[in-house]
Amino acid sequence: MSKLPAALPAPQRGQPCSCGSGKSYDLCCEPVLKAVRPAATAEELMRSRFTAHVARDYAHLHRSYAGTASEAYVELPDEPAIGWTRLEIHAHEPNAQPDLSYVEFSAYYVDANNEYVLQEKAEFRRHPATGWIYTRPVRTGPAPAKAAVKPGRNDLCSCGSGRKYKHCCISKAA
Repeated sequence: MSKLPAALPAPQRGQPCSCGSGKSYDLCCEPVLKAVRPAATAEELMRSRFTAHVARDYAHLHRSYAGTASEAYVELPDEPAIGWTRLEIHAHEPNAQPDLSYVEFSAYYVDANNEYVLQEKAEFRRHPATGWIYTRPVRTGPAPAKAAVKPGRNDLCSCGSGRKYKHCCISKAA
């Protein structure tokens, strides 16, 4: 039986940041969580939101989400404690519009006897006054598999022979 990864401890100054950037917490997510400075990119905001989950900084999660940012934060007495273990950023896709960006990520957590993953492609918008903000999930779950493109008869064969597909592997595909 494999051993489950341990939940990350609360982030500490001088220690590696929970977001997995390789930087120390005080140079990475702490200034964003403490509102010393806004996140420079959508990916940086995503990393700070993960670290906020680890630190149980629900006020940062509240103010960095478009659905609640304009409302006053009210602390709930029994916020759920989840044992987050790691974050993987798969892609950060800036959009043609400079104030729109997408981040695809997997956030792992442990609960009871299993490790689970939350996979999402998230949308972020930048507002001139407040900086980047999480707006919505575009997709939850893994990215859809891409279908293989079948070569045309006159395309070069994908086997690397240098011949046209119709004179090479087309008969093997039938």
